[in-house]
Amino acid sequence: MGFGRGKRQRERQLRGSGPAGRGGNDGWDVSDAGPGPGPYAATAAAAVQLSDVRRSYGRGATAVQALRGIDLTLPRGSFTAVMGPSGSGKSTFLQCAAGLDHPSSGSVRLGGTEITGMNENQLTELRRSRLGFIFQAFNLLPSLTVEQNVLLPLRLAGGRAASGGAARAATLLAQVGLEGKGHRRPGELSGGQQQRVAIARALVTRPDVIFADEPTGALDTTTAAEVLALLRGAVDSLGATVVMVTHDPAAAAHADQVLFLADGLIADRLPRSPAPVVAARMAALTARGAARPSAAAYAGAAA
Repeated sequence: MGFGRGKRQRERQLRGSGPAGRGGNDGWDVSDAGPGPGPYAATAAAAVQLSDVRRSYGRGATAVQALRGIDLTLPRGSFTAVMGPSGSGKSTFLQCAAGLDHPSSGSVRLGGTEITGMNENQLTELRRSRLGFIFQAFNLLPSLTVEQNVLLPLRLAGGRAASGGAARAATLLAQVGLEGKGHRRPGELSGGQQQRVAIARALVTRPDVIFADEPTGALDTTTAAEVLALLRGAVDSLGATVVMVTHDPAAAAHADQVLFLADGLIADRLPRSPAPVVAARMAALTARGAARPSAAAYAGAAA
């Protein structure tokens, strides 16, 4: 179960030499490329780039500055966790980076494409074909089978992207440990299994970036660790790019780096570290925030 390491393959991809063959040792089928450039067609462009991104809600004296100037570049094939106290701007950061919300000012680029000037139709097309999403509540359609849920982004994208979808779905489901369960309904699966379906769905278009919002928040510890191992494997074996908002230090410990937000700014960074180190850094940040009366002004609008 799960993804093979494929480390040498990933290194060749990130150097720009292209995918290292088809159907390698990890069993991942790369022959049916999805729409958009995807993280597997390595380019020089960063996966995510934010330049002086600001987001405010309201006007005048009552305005809340949810993001106050975020500058960030994330390379392809990286796993980034985002943490912070309540009201720090985590959710607003994710929404602006994923094109789900419009920044008040600044620039957001995904896979080298500037998205801040796009209209809603353009953003919808971008999200369908070039981004993957994983949510705490799974967001599977109960009336569809597991296979149909996985294939939904390809169906919505239409055209060439939808061809060969059944074989791709079968491969993805096998990779996440759900081989032979494609004809079941989500309600027949456990919470952990449903989140595996969500991971397969997020990967089906070979997106530039996978955005995960508390993907293990509704899971027990053991199941959460299995889901995080799948995300880690997608990065290590496939060169996928994952940006994950989490409150859990154990989840953040799977990432290549942890960004800590406070008062709408990146307050700290930590390279890949064990959970106790992440927890200690988070506790220190929370303590500093509690000592600043102004921090309360940001709570509520910028979860």
